[in-house]
Amino acid sequence: MKKKNDISILIIYTGGTIGMVQDLKTGSLIPIDFKHITDHVPELSKFGYDLQSFSFDPVKDSSNIDPDVWVSMAEIIEKNYDDFDGFVVLHGTDTMAYSASALSFMLENLSKPVIFTGSQLPIGLLRTDGRENLITAIEIAAAKDKGSALVPEVCIFFDNELTQGNRTTKLSAEHFDAFSSPNYPSLAEVGLHIKYNINHIRYPARNKKLIVHKTFDNNVAILKLFPGINRNLVRAVISTKGLKGLIIETFGSGNAPTYKWFLDDLKSFIRKGGIIYNVTQCHGGSVEMGLYETSREMRALGVISGRDITSEASVTKLMHLLGSCSSREEVIRCLDKPMAGEIT
Repeated sequence: MKKKNDISILIIYTGGTIGMVQDLKTGSLIPIDFKHITDHVPELSKFGYDLQSFSFDPVKDSSNIDPDVWVSMAEIIEKNYDDFDGFVVLHGTDTMAYSASALSFMLENLSKPVIFTGSQLPIGLLRTDGRENLITAIEIAAAKDKGSALVPEVCIFFDNELTQGNRTTKLSAEHFDAFSSPNYPSLAEVGLHIKYNINHIRYPARNKKLIVHKTFDNNVAILKLFPGINRNLVRAVISTKGLKGLIIETFGSGNAPTYKWFLDDLKSFIRKGGIIYNVTQCHGGSVEMGLYETSREMRALGVISGRDITSEASVTKLMHLLGSCSSREEVIRCLDKPMAGEIT
């Protein structure tokens, strides 16, 4: 069994609130040098782990995250995979669930923890939530059972809860408990002790080499339905040049208007080779196409049910499949089944 000082964790700072401190001269927030992270969080030295860091240069505000950044994250993990026991990715909260979802699809046969975390307040402020989030994320990334990683998957740790990355969505722009996993139990709860829910953690097949998928096709769109939606809007979206995949955020359990023009426009998009993915706009629950007449029509057209997938996971999964699959039929087959635990 490895001793504490034999356990190595790579901290990857992409950007975001957690890595900011106040400049003493100007008073503005600036990124810290993570090579000196223990100056800001001295408690980390008590772990006895080998902690190393990599910072994006320049750092990325999470609003500017895109597939190229996901590829950069995955390549850093790929390059350092054999040298570290776990990885902690520090990331802005706004698009953290998108990035965690994307990496869950990119990192096939992952057998080490990749723990995303961040904060609502900068780590340089006295009342920050970043300090506890970082400390616990590192402890989880280092956790082992009989020599193997206790949580060998892409996760998000925030405010005392560890959730599966592609099951998580941002719920609050203000509160410290900013994230929620509405359709899948948490993987660990943190109080006086870290209580791992082993039965809900996904473990890989042993002795399989990590495969990193790096190709995305972002010719996708989201159409959120609302009462009174008009044909001009729907047509503008589905007529987008180069559009290959459309995610429709529907009402309740996957329901949509049964207007003839609406169904005709969806049918036209599918006939031209487009793929439509039905995802509920509700915070929790699942699409059940055919349960009501208002979804039965879409199922007959060939619209694919997203079941209980999050909006963030639906976008990243569709972009990943469009970029990596060899045919439209293969994309449809893969959308309809779980790839990384993202749907039940």
